[in-house]
Amino acid sequence: QVQLVESGGGLVQPGGSLRLSCVASGFAFSSYAMRWYRQAPGKERELVAQITSASGISSTYADSVKGRFTISRDNAKKSVYLQMNSLKPEDTAVYYCYTWFGKTEYWGQGTQVIVSS
Repeated sequence: QVQLVESGGGLVQPGGSLRLSCVASGFAFSSYAMRWYRQAPGKERELVAQITSASGISSTYADSVKGRFTISRDNAKKSVYLQMNSLKPEDTAVYYCYTWFGKTEYWGQGTQVIVSS
């Protein structure tokens, strides 16, 4: 079955960096786009970044993270990453890895990121 397992969250000071990882299994990873979402306490889940599949890789970002976050993928390792630099307190959230096949959605369990001094 499809599994998405995130890691790399933690507590970091404002201005710091973290790299989130998501390891995928159970599907042809290289053929599918991948996304990172986040959900802050009391807020709706929001799309942070997307990277397309192997054929013509491109990425898009939420305005709030442009220039600070970078999404990437390693198809050989069936992994997608989110490099987060210049972190701000408002980046505090649970970050989720996500993919979809038609109308079927798959979510990871999430990894907590806390940006605080």
